[in-house]
Amino acid sequence: MNLDRAVREKLVRALAASMIEHADELTSLDQAIGDGDHGLNMKRGFEAVLATLPALAEKPAPEMLKAIGVTLVMKVGGASGPLVGTFFMELGKALPEQPTRAELVAATDKAIDAVKARGRSEAGQKTLLDVLVPVQAIFAAGGNAAAIAAEAAKAAERTTPMLATRGRASFLGERSIGHMDPGSRSASLLIGAAVATLEFEAGL
Repeated sequence: MNLDRAVREKLVRALAASMIEHADELTSLDQAIGDGDHGLNMKRGFEAVLATLPALAEKPAPEMLKAIGVTLVMKVGGASGPLVGTFFMELGKALPEQPTRAELVAATDKAIDAVKARGRSEAGQKTLLDVLVPVQAIFAAGGNAAAIAAEAAKAAERTTPMLATRGRASFLGERSIGHMDPGSRSASLLIGAAVATLEFEAGL
């Protein structure tokens, strides 16, 4: 997989655009079952990431990912900053500079385990893990970019009828049912942006 400087910059810009362009949607989802600030927080975090370009893209991919994670932990409020930031940081720690697909699958496994540990949660509790875990299964099984992006979108939709048992939404009890989890939606958008870029630019 070719993760040269041009690809790294395109990846950062695509990830940021997915959050900035959908900030209002994410905020609306969070107003239903959370603090109502998820979209604004994710937008602010990725604007801070964008502000570090082009220097950020000069870093090798592992260092770039770790730097993104640190920025998100610092700039994104609520539970999302630590969780999404942890994913990027741990992915960077586990990834070689020019990974094979198998190495990327293994590194993503480690990043998801770190998110589980940080949030003390598992799939099925109406969190971003309800997107990360099923998408990883498709990725590990050899699914292409279209299949991965489609599963990410469907997995976010599947959180709508779930009862939240972790995070802010869990305080609502059964009132959390019938609303898509905003963290799952933002995870699906980030995954869609990432696989689209890597498919066309890096040979995912």
